[in-house]
Amino acid sequence: MERFTISLDETLAAEFDALVAERGYQNRSEAVRDLIRAAIGAARAREEAAGQCVANLSYVYNHHERTLAERLTEISHEHHDLTVAALHTHLDHEHCLESVVLRGPTGAVRRFADSLTAERGVRHGQLNLIPLQAEHHHAHGAHGEPHVHYKPSL
Repeated sequence: MERFTISLDETLAAEFDALVAERGYQNRSEAVRDLIRAAIGAARAREEAAGQCVANLSYVYNHHERTLAERLTEISHEHHDLTVAALHTHLDHEHCLESVVLRGPTGAVRRFADSLTAERGVRHGQLNLIPLQAEHHHAHGAHGEPHVHYKPSL
């Protein structure tokens, strides 16, 4: 471990300590490490559009809006290769929340998320993207297909 010191004014330090307590961190260091990982991950995600990622796309839509459900289904089917799992929840009589776990090339995942959340009637769309890095490439057994395992960056 490498240690470093930072200086904060009293107000910012008090707000940070409240955040540390609210989120249940054992200490400030754990919270700072998570903030740094998030910032580095976000920067990499912007820079490494050609890399692989795993992501969660969540959005709310009104299922009574004319042809919206059909349009969303069509877009999802066009990108079925990116979808790992999907959760559909009815929020009330009109609104649904969908949460879709995606995995694949970062650029393709972003384009899919952008096209879906840009549909008229989709509200509160948010993509949480985590860059991946190749861990190792191998095959299982003598007749297994070669493949790559990915792990989250950092």
